[in-house]
Amino acid sequence: MLKGLYVAYTGMINEQNRMDILTNNLANASTVGYKKEGSTSEAFDEILTVKIRDASVGRRLVQPVGTNNPGVKVGENYTDFTQGSFRGTGNTYDLALAGEGFFAVEFTNKAGDTSTMYTRAGQFTLDRDGYLRTDDGDYVLDQQNRRIRVNPLYESQIDANGTITQNGRTVARIQVADFEDYNYLEKYAETYYRPVEGARLTEGTAEIKSGYLEMANVQIVSEMVNLISIARAYESNQKIIQTYDNTLETAVNQLGKLG
Repeated sequence: MLKGLYVAYTGMINEQNRMDILTNNLANASTVGYKKEGSTSEAFDEILTVKIRDASVGRRLVQPVGTNNPGVKVGENYTDFTQGSFRGTGNTYDLALAGEGFFAVEFTNKAGDTSTMYTRAGQFTLDRDGYLRTDDGDYVLDQQNRRIRVNPLYESQIDANGTITQNGRTVARIQVADFEDYNYLEKYAETYYRPVEGARLTEGTAEIKSGYLEMANVQIVSEMVNLISIARAYESNQKIIQTYDNTLETAVNQLGKLG
C-alpha cells in the first residue's frame, strides 16, 4: 500500500470521529446538565525503514533509510466538566449545582436492576406519592442513599446545602456527591455518570440553587468554528486520496502500456 494513501485514510477516520463528537455536542446544546465531550489524537509508532536486497548498496547489505510515521489514530475521548450557565425557572424542584459535585439518583435499567448514577441535570419533579424524581423517572437520593419523599400538598423550601423543609420542619437532605478523580467516571446516556473500579467517592462542595437549572456548557459558536475546521481537514485528506487515485490510474492505463 502506498504510504500517502494510508496516512490520508487515517486522517479521515480521525476527523470523522471528531465530527461525530462535535455534532453530538451541538445536538445537546440545550440539554439540561449536559457536559460537552472532546477527543484526542495520537501518532502511530514510527517504523524503522531499511533497504534489503537492493543492488545499489549490495544485495547482502541492509541499509537503514530512516523512520516513517504511518499516520494518526483516534485517541481517547474526554468530558469537559466545567460549569454551565444557569437559567432561572422559578420552580422549587428545579435545582442547579454551583461548584463541583453531582446529584445521586437510583437508576433502574430495562432488566429491572437498580444502581446509583450521578448527574448534574437537576430538572426534578414530584410524583403523585411525593417522591422526588428525575425527568426519566429515577428516584433522587438523600445523604443516606434513600429515596426522597415529601408531602406534595405542602410547599417546600430547599436551601443551599440541599435541606428540604416543609412547614418549618426538615423533611430530607439531598445528596451532593463528588469524586476525587473524574477519570474514573464513565458516561451513561447523555447526562448520567457511573463510577468504575478505582473511583473514590467524596462529599460534594457545590451549593444547590433552587429555582434554577444548569444548562449545557456547549458554546455553539466555538463548536461551529470547529465544525468548519474539521470539514476542511476531512476534505483535504479526501483530495489526497483522489490525487493518488488519479496518479495510479495514469500509471496503469498510460505509462504501463507496452510500446
